[in-house]
Amino acid sequence: MRTAMDFSPFYRSSIGFDRIFDLLEKASLPQNGDNWPPYDIAKVSEDTYRIVIAVAGFGEAELTITHEPNMLMVSGAKAENEEVQYLHHGLALRPFARRFELADHVSVIGAKLENGLLIIDLKKEFPEEMKPRRIAINATPAKKPAKRIEGEVAA
Repeated sequence: MRTAMDFSPFYRSSIGFDRIFDLLEKASLPQNGDNWPPYDIAKVSEDTYRIVIAVAGFGEAELTITHEPNMLMVSGAKAENEEVQYLHHGLALRPFARRFELADHVSVIGAKLENGLLIIDLKKEFPEEMKPRRIAINATPAKKPAKRIEGEVAA
């Protein structure tokens, strides 16, 4: 059995990490157990990722992908065909909603539906001001030119 961790000591000495602690607290809670539809998350390169979700039987019009800040939501709903009477209904075409927590600066590059798999490509892009930059070191500080005052000197 998993016990929840207490992050309150970290709150007293850190500023701006609230989101990380919230994610850790959510991860420690028991999950609802619904693992449908199955999915993979792969790191393709240093800053690109791919989510692949098995959505066999769903068409493009029946799937919705929503990107909010730090959250990717994928949902699917199949229209019921009431004219068909099933003798056996073994295909899992029930509605679903999958949420993926995204790190800061992760954006969706694109999505495609291929052979029953929904493929979503993601990229982590840091803004220019957050990238490391080299700072030049000046050996001698620039001297300010002396002010010249022209005019007569009082005696």
